[in-house]
Formats: sequence, structure tokens, C-alpha cells
Amino acid sequence: MRFVTSIYRFALAALCLVGMRDAWPLGAVGRWVYLTYQGNLALALVMLWAGAATLLKGVQPPAWLKGCVTFYMALIGLTVRLSAQGILPAGPTLLPGIDVATLLQVVTPIMAFVDFILFDPHRRFAWHYTLTWLAYLPVYIGFVLVRASVSPHGGPGAGGSPYPSALLDLSHLGWGRMTVNMAEGLVCYFALALALFLVDRILPAATPLTAGPARGRR
Repeated sequence: MRFVTSIYRFALAALCLVGMRDAWPLGAVGRWVYLTYQGNLALALVMLWAGAATLLKGVQPPAWLKGCVTFYMALIGLTVRLSAQGILPAGPTLLPGIDVATLLQVVTPIMAFVDFILFDPHRRFAWHYTLTWLAYLPVYIGFVLVRASVSPHGGPGAGGSPYPSALLDLSHLGWGRMTVNMAEGLVCYFALALALFLVDRILPAATPLTAGPARGRR
């Protein structure tokens, strides 16, 4: 089972990296404004670490970090399911019936959650993880707004818009609506983080598919 787990994690990392191939050229740097690309890059790096640690019986990524990337991939996947805002253009087809957007916003989030459920030991999350996981969101929003002010026609949105989502389009929303959007978003995202924490608490500490004795640090 250790080898199966390792192969699964390496395969997930490879899918993330292949799906992001259009963001690697220097001319496509605007792609990194999307949280989808940032989340998938983080997932790829963590899965490479976890896959290697599983194969070599080394130290797994800390529980906080593993939970953090699972949270953001769940956020990405649910945003696509529940809203038409911020969805990536379809992009080229990478696998039969699967384009870039589907791979990075549907397939990899599902695979990340499956890895969390089946291959991770549970009951490792501290309650305050639900708050610290949210810390990157203000940083991300600040990055989007600062970049938009510096390069107002730098894309990647339609017509050269620098905003990756209409929910973050300050030029149309204004500060009032933007502030409300951010407050509502933080409440929803905290609920998602809390749900992930509760799932971790409900599941048995060790599952039949839990990989190896190396549990990772808190």
C-alpha cells in the first residue's frame, strides 16, 4: 500500500504540473494571478514531498500544511461548482474530455480530497488551523489589487482586465461592495475550513490505507 500511495501522490503532482504548462512561459505570467494556478502549484510541491516521504519512509509534510493545501483545493473546486465567477478559460484538451480548466478546478481538487480521506492519518488538526489557513486570502486579495493598480491592462481577464474574477473587480464594484464581498467570502471560507477540521475529527485516526508510520508534525 505504501507504493500505491506514493504513486498516487506523484501522479497527482504530475497532473498539476502538466495542467499549468501554459503558465510557465514568461509571456504567460498573468496566469499566476488566478488562485487556481497558485493552489495547484502548492499542491504539486506538497504531493512531491508526501510521495517521496511515503516511498522512503521519511517525514511527511506537517499536518497544518497538508490541511492547508487540501482546504485551498476544496475552495477552488467548490467555487467552480457554486459560482460562475473566476472560472478559467477551458484551454487546450490534455486528456480525453478533460481540458485545462477541468483538470485544475475539478480533477485535482477531487484527487486532493481523496488523498486526504484515504491516505492521511486523521485527528491531527488543531482548532486554530481553521483561522491560520485563511491568512493567505488577504495576502492574495492585496496582491490582486496592487497588481491591478500597477498594470491596469495587464490581463489575464477579458479585454486585458487585471482581475481574475468579477468578485475582485474593484473598478466596477467600488470599495463598498468590494469590502462586503471580502467579508462574506471570509465567513464562507471559515465555514469550509471548519468543515474540513470536523471531517478530520470524525474520521478514525488511522485508516486501512494510511501510509506508513511517519505521521508528519503538527
